[in-house]
Amino acid sequence: MASGKSLQVEVVSHEGRLWHGAALSVQVPTVDGSLGVLPGRQPLLAQMGEGTVTVSCTSEVMSFEVSGGFASVDSDFVTVVADHATVAEQ
Repeated sequence: MASGKSLQVEVVSHEGRLWHGAALSVQVPTVDGSLGVLPGRQPLLAQMGEGTVTVSCTSEVMSFEVSGGFASVDSDFVTVVADHATVAEQ
């Protein structure tokens, strides 16, 4: 990434915090498609559908199966709040 910026990401559900840390990008399933988030994205709030949240980090890619909830983006902080979520098998 040319700018050297990263995202701070937190993935939570009713069960608690599943993951948090720095990431290069995040892909979120929404009720009407898919949302990709990179550093510098304008603030937004999106309703999530069912699918896979993908968090791309420098050395790994984390995946979470989610159902419902919302994703919030504000000042390079991404918060994924899922109704139900599990860590996807790699």
